This record gives sequence, structure tokens and C-alpha cells, in this order.
Amino acid sequence: MANPDFSQIYNHHEREVFAAVMDAAADYPDVAISQDLLLDVACVALNRLPPRYIRHAVDFSFYLTEHERLEIDQGIIDAVAYAFNFVGARVAMRNKTS
Repeated sequence: MANPDFSQIYNHHEREVFAAVMDAAADYPDVAISQDLLLDVACVALNRLPPRYIRHAVDFSFYLTEHERLEIDQGIIDAVAYAFNFVGARVAMRNKTS
């Protein structure tokens, strides 16, 4: 038996969170000044969301109700906002002690 290609599996929220981080970056200029900080924001946001591993985005969307889809979208928005505030607070705290 050949080894399965596990690289086909990914967390559905990754792409959505990455896009949401870039969309929200203009609202958080103190954090968005650094690519490293944006990566931190994405990590914090992803860690606040339950993982949803899939192989094909179309399959995931097909099995969701409209309510579930809206709930997931709002969860991503909330997680990204929390992450920007969290990382921004850490940056401010670090700057005060420097």
C-alpha cells in the first residue's frame, strides 16, 4: 500500500483567518507595521478557533447550514479582532519596558 498524501489535509480556518487578518490590518496600524506581528495575530486567532480539518473546501461548505456558515464567519471575525488587540497590548507593554 502506498503512503497517503497527508499534505492534502488542512485546517479550513487557515485561509479564512489569513484573509481576515489582511482585511483588518488597516484598522490596527500599530500591529500591522510588521509582518512578524501579523503572523502572530494569525496564530493567536487560529488558536481561538476549533480546528476544522478538510481536504476540499467545497466539501466543507456543502455540509454546512447557513446558520453554521454565519457562525463560523463571525467566529473568525471575533478571533481576529481579539488577536489584534492581544498582540497590540503585548507590543505596547514591551515598548513601555524598553
